[in-house]
Amino acid sequence: MSPAKAVIFGCAGPDLTAEERAFFRDADPLGFILFARNVDTPERTRRLTDDLRAAVGRADAPVLIDQEGGRVARLRPPHWRKAPPARLLGDLYHRDPERGLEATRLNSRLLAADCASIGVDVDCLPVLDIAFPETHAVIGDRAYSDRPEAVAALGRAAAEGLMDEGVMPIVKHIPGHGRATVDSHEALPRVTASRQELERTDFRPFALLADLPWAMTGHLLFDAIDPHAAITVSAHGVKEIIRGHIGFDGLLLSDDLSMQALGGSLGERAERSLAAGCDIALHCNGRRDEMTDIAGRVGPMTPAAARRLADGRACLDRHRAAPGTSGPAEAARRLAGLLPEWG
Repeated sequence: MSPAKAVIFGCAGPDLTAEERAFFRDADPLGFILFARNVDTPERTRRLTDDLRAAVGRADAPVLIDQEGGRVARLRPPHWRKAPPARLLGDLYHRDPERGLEATRLNSRLLAADCASIGVDVDCLPVLDIAFPETHAVIGDRAYSDRPEAVAALGRAAAEGLMDEGVMPIVKHIPGHGRATVDSHEALPRVTASRQELERTDFRPFALLADLPWAMTGHLLFDAIDPHAAITVSAHGVKEIIRGHIGFDGLLLSDDLSMQALGGSLGERAERSLAAGCDIALHCNGRRDEMTDIAGRVGPMTPAAARRLADGRACLDRHRAAPGTSGPAEAARRLAGLLPEWG
């Protein structure tokens, strides 16, 4: 069987149309991502994830979601729990590191249980961006802390909690979105900090968690790295910083290509991100014209990408909690005791 195409797509609504089914069958993306527009009842959403996998004929096709907690949550009450933002967990960590780490891991186990209940097996978490005074609100309380080592410790706890329940984590937004003063959904942020300062702060959490299996880029331009291109489409940035200085050798996804930080057509953006060294192009909005453009320009996953995908699955299998480990109900009880102010 030939490798799937090096792209992950979204779809338009809560049900897969016949036209989408045919498109995905022919395009054969690696996997899919769900947004709020795709989420209805648990039963309907589970049917959608099953239909997406059936469309490409691969029961193991990854299905992603952004389920961080706080403002960024596609699964919401009344069907799913309301989870705290990262900053609340970071505040607890700074008061009591042991309790903060335990709460973060438990919270991620509960996030993962919600994801798994509808067939989602990849959560775009943890956010390893550092909170600076100038950090744009698009990150805001999604950042655990203003301290690199604290961000890394909490990020690892979050990733381990997801993997305990069999859900793949994605660290983001590598190599760091915290210094952005504009929203990369709307424009390209430009970072003027020196490389020395970036290595000491922004890049540090990603370097400490470089062993994790998946990561997602941030659409930012770093003057000290490549003054001509955003990291997502910068071969120098990917090779020198993400693969080199940070040392990440896992599966590298672009952030959403339909964000306005990148120029050119959607197909051009996908080509540039893969040429720069991303393993997988991510396109989230479900617009058929844009997906058609991308599908026409993106080839199969490279052997290196396929190896990284396989390595990531093996890593997840090693970390999955042993049978008989206490389940979500016990995790929720323990978390309530650690975060009584949240509920």
